[in-house]
Amino acid sequence: MTPDSLLYELGRLAGALGPAVQPPGTHGLLRALTGTARQAFGAEACSLALLSDDESELVYTTAAGSGADDVTGMRMPSSRGIAGWVVASGQPLAISDLHNDPRFARDLAEETGYVPTAILAVPVQSEVRLHGVLSILDRDADRPGAERDLTLLSVFADQAAIALEGARAFTDLGRVLLTSLAAAADSGSPLRDIVQRAAEDLPPADAELRQLAALFAELAESNPAAGRLALRLVTDVLDYTRGRSRRPAS
Repeated sequence: MTPDSLLYELGRLAGALGPAVQPPGTHGLLRALTGTARQAFGAEACSLALLSDDESELVYTTAAGSGADDVTGMRMPSSRGIAGWVVASGQPLAISDLHNDPRFARDLAEETGYVPTAILAVPVQSEVRLHGVLSILDRDADRPGAERDLTLLSVFADQAAIALEGARAFTDLGRVLLTSLAAAADSGSPLRDIVQRAAEDLPPADAELRQLAALFAELAESNPAAGRLALRLVTDVLDYTRGRSRRPAS
C-alpha cells in the first residue's frame, strides 16, 4: 500500500468513526438555547434552521414555543422566506409586520399551525462557514432593553455556532486529522504534499451515519438504558443480516 492510499484510508476511517465518538449533548444544548432565547425575549416561539450539506435547503432542527412540534423537521428551499433572505444576505433582519412583507413564506408558516406577525432573524455563522438562521417570533417589544434585541439574538446565534462547529469537527474528523498532520510536517517536504492530497481527496462524511450517531448520542444522554437497548437491537439486526448474506443460494 502506497503512502497516499494508506493516509487516505486512515482519513476515511477517522471520518467514519468521528460521528460515533462525538460527545453527546449538542442537540440538547441547542434545544436549551432556543428555549432560553424564547424566554429571554418574551417571545411566542424560537427556531433554529440549519443549511443542508449542499446548502439547497434549510432544515428546522430545533424549536421552542408555538408550533414547535410541527416546525421541527420541516425543510424549505434556502432561497425562500425570511430565513432564506438572511442566509443569502448574511445580515440580521427585524420585521414588525410580516403580513405586508413579500419575503414572508406564509404558506410554510401555515403548515406549522402558527402564523407570526413579527420576526427577528440572525445568521448563525462561524469564521469558516454559515450554518443557518436563528429566529424569534412575536417577541415582547415593549419590555425594557428591547431595542437591543438584534444584538442579543446575535449572541445566542454565536453560541449555537460554537456548538455546531464542535460537532462538525467530529463529523470531519478524517479531514481534520490529515490537515493537522500536514500542518505539522515541514514546509515543502514530500510528506506534507502527500498528506494534503489525501485530505483533499476524502469524500464528505456520510449524512446517514451522522444522523444515526446523533440519534444514539441523544438517546444515550436522555435514557442510558434505552440507549443500550437500541444498541442491542441494531446489533441483532446486523447479525441477522450477516447470517442471511452467508446463506448459500438455493
